[in-house]
Amino acid sequence: MVDSQVVLNGQTIAYTCYAIVMILLVGWFGFRVTRTGRGNKVSHALFYSFTGLLVVLGVSLHIITFNTIPWASMDINRDGIKPDKVFDISVENHQFRLPSEKLVVNVDDKVLFNVTSADLTYGFGLFRTDNSMLFQMQVVPGHRNDILWQFSKPGVYTIRSTEYSGPKGAAMILKDAVKVVAR
Repeated sequence: MVDSQVVLNGQTIAYTCYAIVMILLVGWFGFRVTRTGRGNKVSHALFYSFTGLLVVLGVSLHIITFNTIPWASMDINRDGIKPDKVFDISVENHQFRLPSEKLVVNVDDKVLFNVTSADLTYGFGLFRTDNSMLFQMQVVPGHRNDILWQFSKPGVYTIRSTEYSGPKGAAMILKDAVKVVAR
């Protein structure tokens, strides 16, 4: 599975280029329309070509980035995937309760995080050491809350609540709770 940071960087570059092209085209169009004297009109053919170009660029970008989300295919086909490890985690009174102090995972293992809440809506997120988020999900009481993930490289991750659950929710952090090791 591709690391989500790689996907984020790639999509940032692609959408920044798209936005720059759109801004330049809109600026050019605005300049042509507001110019005084000769050439202050834009022909219908040019206008519709301009609009068509924007549509083609936008749709193309979405088609190109459609399957770059690393967890999409695993999430769509998860009925046929048997996880290598399952971690049952409960949350109550603003505290995560893990099955063990450290959750140890092998690289390339498919891991199911099954999180239940007994009282409030919480978030469950895994964060890298640089505090960027690897993934997150909402944990709603009385509902199935799980996420299937495959770790592609070794690392240590912190668990945090990513949902507002009152002032105590800000302290819901378990430093270095998940350790991914090479086989």
